[in-house]
Amino acid sequence: MNIVWLLLIATAVITAVFKGTMPEVSNAAFKSAGTAVELAIGLVGGMTLFLGLMRVAQDSGLVQVLARALRPVFRFLFPEVPKDHPALGAIAMNFGANILGLGDAATPMGLKAMQELQNLNPDKESASNAMCMFVALHSSSLQLIPVMIISLRAAAGSKNPSEIIVATILSTLASMAVAVVVSRVFARWQGRKLQGDPA
Repeated sequence: MNIVWLLLIATAVITAVFKGTMPEVSNAAFKSAGTAVELAIGLVGGMTLFLGLMRVAQDSGLVQVLARALRPVFRFLFPEVPKDHPALGAIAMNFGANILGLGDAATPMGLKAMQELQNLNPDKESASNAMCMFVALHSSSLQLIPVMIISLRAAAGSKNPSEIIVATILSTLASMAVAVVVSRVFARWQGRKLQGDPA
């Protein structure tokens, strides 16, 4: 990625030299750097507020309650995982944290879930259907409180930064539904392929 950035910067500078627009490029670079600092500082307030609220939800047990409520759903989505296996608990905790915008808390739970799913995986060199389903769910997770987007909008001066909550819920719900369907379709297709069924 560093090479890509270097090529982009070098291309911009060389083009500006040939076009005689180096002063404009320099001014734009310094102006953008200042805007980035202002945006980062503006993010601190919103992120601190929402992450604090989310931490209270985690410490109060709300995340754990949500995880327990989701266990029946995950037993349906991960039929190959035994009923009381620790992987289901880790998956539920990861999903609960993602729903509440606890991205920092979701990561270690996701790693734990993948570790447990790998223990169940008969082919250690390839991802199992459950692992693929988990990654699809994690990447497209439903989100009730988009903390980062709200903070970015607030930092950018939006009059109502939280107005995107409903749109975010609907869009993430749709993305999660598509991810689940596609994952199940590919899992079934792979299962037929392994059984020698060309359909």
